[in-house]
Amino acid sequence: MPNPAPRKESTIHDLASRLRRLPPSCGPVRLVGVDGHAGSGKSTFAGQLARALGGAPVLRLDDIASHDELFEWTGRLLTQVIEPLSRGESARYGLYDWHTRCFGPPRALPPAPVILIEGVGAGRRALRPHLAALLWMELPYEESWTRGQQRDGEEQREFWAGWVTAERRHFAEDPSRPFADLLVRQLETGYEVLPGPAKTVGPDHTLTHGDGPSAVC
Repeated sequence: MPNPAPRKESTIHDLASRLRRLPPSCGPVRLVGVDGHAGSGKSTFAGQLARALGGAPVLRLDDIASHDELFEWTGRLLTQVIEPLSRGESARYGLYDWHTRCFGPPRALPPAPVILIEGVGAGRRALRPHLAALLWMELPYEESWTRGQQRDGEEQREFWAGWVTAERRHFAEDPSRPFADLLVRQLETGYEVLPGPAKTVGPDHTLTHGDGPSAVC
């Protein structure tokens, strides 16, 4: 995967083109993780990238996690999603409703050339072997959490208090940023995509710079 082009207006389309050219990583699928702190803009970016990919499916980890399993969902994701896709079969997973606190009927996720997995923990240790690429939203945790709390309002204040503690613990035990192939920075208009700390980006491009700052908070 060549270095991203500097033209800001075409960054996402250039990135989409490079992702399509990666070898499949999970059966016939190129799984691409979009990770970062809560409130860092993952969902918005993943939606735009999915459109640039021609409507690529987006699996949102907010649909997999639950109040009781903020980060303890690895087993279900592997069983319900990763294993079927690796066999070229459709995955089926229940969507969690954060208001009713229960899972809904299973949703089908057929294999596609590229599938995005978006959410905090998308680059966790157990998932990285199945990813074609890992993208990290480059926004400090203080700013990310402030944005997230402003977005969710007073109603979610208690939830955020527990979330911050859980996210700190997760990234301390299982950091994603040091393994990111690319870093994504949101600009006033569009995005900037930079090489990440991972030593290799794609099959034929080796990075020689250091890992940079850790994402551990």
